[in-house]
Amino acid sequence: MKVKFWGVRGSIPSPGADTVVFGGNTSCISADFGDDLIIFDAGTGLRLLGNAILARSQRPRLHLFLSHLHWDHIQGFPFFAPAYRAEYSLDVYGQGNADQTLGRILAGQMEGPNFPVSLNQLGAAIAFRDLRSGVEVDLGFARVRTMEGRHPNGVLAYRLEDLSTGRTLVYATDTEHFPDRVDERILNLAKGADLFIYDGMYTPEEYQAHQGWGHSTWEQGFQLAAGAGVKTYVVFHHDPSHGDAFLEGYEREVQAKCRAAAPGMNILFAREGREIDLS
Repeated sequence: MKVKFWGVRGSIPSPGADTVVFGGNTSCISADFGDDLIIFDAGTGLRLLGNAILARSQRPRLHLFLSHLHWDHIQGFPFFAPAYRAEYSLDVYGQGNADQTLGRILAGQMEGPNFPVSLNQLGAAIAFRDLRSGVEVDLGFARVRTMEGRHPNGVLAYRLEDLSTGRTLVYATDTEHFPDRVDERILNLAKGADLFIYDGMYTPEEYQAHQGWGHSTWEQGFQLAAGAGVKTYVVFHHDPSHGDAFLEGYEREVQAKCRAAAPGMNILFAREGREIDLS
């Protein structure tokens, strides 16, 4: 399983000279199994991933897992090139809501006047599979388990297990910690994970003005990572106002604090284009 970050920002794309190092695309991560490719979220980074898929010599089967349906996590979907090709198959997993299914919600952002191509005009074989918290999806080569997080309109966190190696990845973005305790659901989901990707959008100081917005801090992510005994902790979903100079200094500060408390843990800030080999 080879993991790559295609988009690491939250809320809105933030391209420009100040975000070249960490990247300005919104959330998208891939886990490459060769014949199969698992994708977490369909932010604007999905466009780059789609172009890379078309350049491959072989066509992988595509499995897209959406944490939730806020725009910064789905706005890359209409620009995902493999979705336009009849030779590709794409299974899309996520939560609908009481009024609309997952497929209907994704179709909505592609309806006029918002977009010139409708969902039913896409050429790939696309299947939508509604999920809920606590279920497990067995893909044969991998297993994906879901858990509810804390975010306005709902969110799912995911645990991905490579069945051939036992290596695990946990993707928990857009989730807010409890004010007085760790989130036991996310803690249990992350137990022993090789790679733990967690929403650290705000600094602890910024969080005071953003309580209830559905995001967390590196400190809360570190508590979960340390309690779960994860090997590598990645701070993800960077605030669009945090430029490269700030994030580079902030990363060094956070790494020093974390390593002093948990010397055996690897701590990284997510960067667009970064690859982590879990094979």
